Amino acid sequence: MPKLLHISASPRADASESLAIATTFLETLAEARPDITVQTWDLWDGSLPPFGRDAVAAKMEAFAGATSTAAGWRNAVAAFERFAAADYYLFSVPMWNAGIPYILKQLIDVISQPGLVFSFDPDAGYTGLVPGRPAVVVYTSAVYGPGRPPSFGSDFQAPYFDDWLRWAGFSTITSIAFRPNLAAADADERRRRAHEAAREAAKRL
Repeated sequence: MPKLLHISASPRADASESLAIATTFLETLAEARPDITVQTWDLWDGSLPPFGRDAVAAKMEAFAGATSTAAGWRNAVAAFERFAAADYYLFSVPMWNAGIPYILKQLIDVISQPGLVFSFDPDAGYTGLVPGRPAVVVYTSAVYGPGRPPSFGSDFQAPYFDDWLRWAGFSTITSIAFRPNLAAADADERRRRAHEAAREAAKRL
């Protein structure tokens, strides 16, 4: 059976706007595509390994064509295999300090390795090795919103994460945004539209 992996980068549980929208997506998907199994990876559950000195050294060895047996490298490969064993992806991504939560950046840094997420050619550059897989991303922010003045923040969240997905080789990226969701007169209407967009995205998957 095809599998969808939901990667949750929010630690706020029931208080999370991004997780609430992701839940709407998953509930609709269960009705529209009962053939798809769903697994959730809560990045805050302690299963994400660090990427320290031995792992960085192993990454450089991999660039040189060698294979490392370092524990940090083995852990990175295991995390990548968990990530890559899916056909569809759902990411719930709140904005933290204009960017993505550090735990999601840790996932990216752990799995973005030569021979895993990418290959590199000195003449052609990078090639993503996670091709042909669609991703749905739920972006939320409390204060930042498109069209708001700079005093309400900047967006280094969606540009960065969308770029990483394209770099890794994802074929289709569907974004669902609820920004801003705090201190906005029309927050309830924005929320309604975001949940409706989640339902429509699930039906199209």
